Amino acid sequence: MTTTELPALAATVDLAAIGHNVRVVTERAGAPVIAVVKADGYGHGAAPVARAALAAGAAELGVAHLTEALALRAAGVEAHITSWLHTPSTDFAAGIAADIDLAVSSPRQLAAVIAAARAAGVPATVTTKVDTGLNRSGIAASDWDETADLLAAAQADGAVRLRAMMCHLAFGDEPEHPMNSQQAQRLDEAAADLKRRNVIPDVLHLANSPAALTRPDLARDLVRPGLALYGCSPIPDRGDFGLIPAMTLSAEVALVKKVAAGQGISYNHRWIAPHDTIVAVLPAGYADGVPRLLSERFEVSINGRRFPGVGRICMDQLVVNLGPDGGGVAEGDRAILFGADVPGEPAMPKAVDWAERVDTIDYEIISGIRGRAQRRYVNDPSEEAK
Repeated sequence: MTTTELPALAATVDLAAIGHNVRVVTERAGAPVIAVVKADGYGHGAAPVARAALAAGAAELGVAHLTEALALRAAGVEAHITSWLHTPSTDFAAGIAADIDLAVSSPRQLAAVIAAARAAGVPATVTTKVDTGLNRSGIAASDWDETADLLAAAQADGAVRLRAMMCHLAFGDEPEHPMNSQQAQRLDEAAADLKRRNVIPDVLHLANSPAALTRPDLARDLVRPGLALYGCSPIPDRGDFGLIPAMTLSAEVALVKKVAAGQGISYNHRWIAPHDTIVAVLPAGYADGVPRLLSERFEVSINGRRFPGVGRICMDQLVVNLGPDGGGVAEGDRAILFGADVPGEPAMPKAVDWAERVDTIDYEIISGIRGRAQRRYVNDPSEEAK
């Protein structure tokens, strides 16, 4: 199959799959979704993913850095956005001006937000991010009373409005781990403590993708999925939950050539042809997000057939073995490196396959697609509505 309308290396993002995944998570969790679109939408493109998720019923959006939230505003996204990872140099004034919900992780961050709000003469919308046991960002237990007192005073004088409370689970991908319930209890206790100080959040949220899919009892008012929105199972040994991978990474076959028995392939000749064979060269490499550690540990799909990678993956290209008969592959054909299955065709390689073979997680694989991989969007609900 020749697809000349695609670039040499394409990351095709199916926005209908994003919408489908939002609905799957919402139904399983029994709660509205905060669509997490940090890291440029896990490598899928934050603004298109955000629009598709909102069109499918997501209640609001979440990001890590404030710059990500401001980029969404610049792209015309008007939904509620929470940003939860800040540093001493974060421009809280810009966040307040753009009506971003600022999740604070310490009394120092809260004080900086209050100062920016007072300087602007505009109340800041804030979330308290509570460290309930992950021991990463979040308000530490030793800082809680100081933060709570400061928040109560600032809300009383109109400098801030507490909108939400949140935390991150340490064992979300182990649904039965007792710490999940313990963390939920600690968040509830923190909310009760604020209520005693006459500060009541509108919503609480702590459930990530695995918890949203398997622990509806942890949902509280909203769930906060990331990976699941992009169609990857956060607990692979429990199946795919009906999720559909949104990204298909494909490459045009650049070259088909014969290799004689005994000849080596790629740098250092780590693979030697055991017999006369035919190989294909693909214009994708580790600069594009294909891990070098994946060398000789992956397959691609071309015209419905699987072919193994051979030799070392290079910065710009990789090689697959088509076998003595060439597998019917021609230059210009399309190789699928990973992606969603196509009805009626053999199963496609998946991002999780790569992850398992290089001892990482598919979060890293999909968010790491970069370099010359050009994004292409299909099934855009905003375009279909025109």
